[in-house]
Amino acid sequence: MTDSAPALRLGTAHGRGTLLAAVLASGMVFLDSTVVNVALPRLGAELEATVAGLQWTVNGYLLMLAAFVLLGGALGDRFGRRRVFLLGVVWFTAASLLCGLAQGTEWLIAARFLQGAGGALLTPGSLSVLQASFHPDDRGRAIGAWSGLSGVSTALGPFIGGWLIDALSWRWIFFLNLPLAVLVVLAALRWVPESRDEATSRTRAAGRRRRFDVAGALLGALALAGVTYALIDAPARGFDSAPVLVAALLGVAGAVTFVLVERRRGDTAMLPTGLFSSQLFSVLNVFTVLVYAALGGFTFFLAVYLQNVVGWSALLTGVALLPMTVLLLVGSARAGALSARIGPRLPLTVGPVVAAAGLVLLRGVDPDASYWRDVLPGVVLFGVGLTLVVAPLTASVLAAVDDRFAGVASGFNNAASRAGGLLAVAALPLLVGLSGTGYEQAGELTGAYRDAMLWCAGLLLAGAALAALLIHRPRRREPRGSGTVAA
Repeated sequence: MTDSAPALRLGTAHGRGTLLAAVLASGMVFLDSTVVNVALPRLGAELEATVAGLQWTVNGYLLMLAAFVLLGGALGDRFGRRRVFLLGVVWFTAASLLCGLAQGTEWLIAARFLQGAGGALLTPGSLSVLQASFHPDDRGRAIGAWSGLSGVSTALGPFIGGWLIDALSWRWIFFLNLPLAVLVVLAALRWVPESRDEATSRTRAAGRRRRFDVAGALLGALALAGVTYALIDAPARGFDSAPVLVAALLGVAGAVTFVLVERRRGDTAMLPTGLFSSQLFSVLNVFTVLVYAALGGFTFFLAVYLQNVVGWSALLTGVALLPMTVLLLVGSARAGALSARIGPRLPLTVGPVVAAAGLVLLRGVDPDASYWRDVLPGVVLFGVGLTLVVAPLTASVLAAVDDRFAGVASGFNNAASRAGGLLAVAALPLLVGLSGTGYEQAGELTGAYRDAMLWCAGLLLAGAALAALLIHRPRRREPRGSGTVAA
């Protein structure tokens, strides 16, 4: 943070206000990552959407988050984290209004792209503000509270969405962001201190300009967009069709070029490749992709399955997932404290295994399922596993890098989580054979759902194996060389 930025304490009004702004803002973004899943059957029927339309409704948002959250983190580090954070809040809110007013699938998808871009500006800012502003003695507790409460908003999304959909309309899941955004802006203007990367500030003060890495941001977006389009469009067009092949090639070429460009730009890159000299940082982000891919696939399929096969309302579907919210609320801070004492390896190994066991149980849910007997045990296990992962993962990622890379590191980790969910939603329907209007056919959806739960459980077990073998307690040290981080 800047030399003049205060070291906030959690027990003060400014500390609590800063935490409130960060939690509410990131909560809006995380909530809108999950709340739409409950609305998919209803909006799909009203807007006459296919499976591909539903995938793009989810993935348009995730794509922009994954592609540009790095840019949001870099913008905050350079121009001021609070300033960029507030810009993202206003942008996200305006796009939410457009989503709620959508009159067709194309309109909704376009608005979701815009909404994701706003989220990419505010999400890294919400975390890097805490990392840069709080006193070191309170930083861990602040991040733990942010992780837990933001995780709660993710799990709370289906419940809130279900109530709004049944009581009013699916459109209100987007209108809900408007009053929340007002609270965020007021809290940020009153309590959040400004901070930025000291190295960037010294460079500007010396009269030297630091080029901004627009090429990196665009290449990252091209890589994700190309691969996503190919996966979603392949069932309808075929793997050998020209559009699918071109999209896949553009995605791969974009990814390779992105790595080459970032490596050549060194410390001026949007993503300094020196970050990956830390094995821990690299492994944690691969772990993030695996776990959040499982979470994204699970939430996409379960919400549709419970409504279109089991026959539950949107509200009951949300209520079914409520135990995850309670577990995250109660357990995330404790999981963060446990990880601080014993290191992240054990929580990040046990958590995915427990969550995978929950998905195996949920795979057996049938059209005559009882909530207490068939749904609740699996949801509880999944929630316990997720609780063990969220706070330790976030704290470990930030502890693996030097403080001056807080925005970039949080941005990349958010990109990894969104990319995991994005790729899961794009690939799983293809892997389990669901396309067209198959999500409206109980028989076709049942087979696809059960196969998808197995795929998601496998992703979690792969993450657990990675954690057991390669994740250790972060050890902080001063960076050496351009972009080098603590290992």
